[in-house]
Amino acid sequence: MIIGYARTSTTDQKAGLEAQERDLRAAGVERLYQEQTSATGPRKALAEAIDYARHGDTLVVTKLDRLARSVAELVSITKQLEAKGASLRVLNLNLDTETPTGKLMLNMLGSIAQFERELMLERQREGIAKAKGEGKYKGRKPTARAKADEVMRLAETGLSREQIAKELGIGVASVYRVLASTRHQ
Repeated sequence: MIIGYARTSTTDQKAGLEAQERDLRAAGVERLYQEQTSATGPRKALAEAIDYARHGDTLVVTKLDRLARSVAELVSITKQLEAKGASLRVLNLNLDTETPTGKLMLNMLGSIAQFERELMLERQREGIAKAKGEGKYKGRKPTARAKADEVMRLAETGLSREQIAKELGIGVASVYRVLASTRHQ
């Protein structure tokens, strides 16, 4: 069976997900798993796709970065597939791990992709440091502090910290911080 996996990092990348689905269907994918989540967090659909794979199956992705963020993660995924007798195919690279050359190329390209990502993150950190030095970088707008009055109002109604966090769409730790800071004033 040909199993497809499509992923975008955010929910507003609908066109990207649709394009991946189109390409995967054109490649003969019979069963498609897709999700909209960051590669750094848990990826339930990917885990389900790997779990579903059987001997002789192929997991297909459109691009390597849709599957893994590091060589270690890529190796882990390919080992899981190999243990099941399944293979991996990456469409935009015309790469298939059923062949020895495909396995070699996958490891080489994975290393290059990780190197590129680390360079990009380094440049990003340098840019942020420069912007901070020039007083131009303010960071992310603090959402919890902006909702401090709402946190206090809900706390006075007797809601738990967890309920307040859920109601306002902020983290529980943020609720604790707001409440703690108002006690010390």
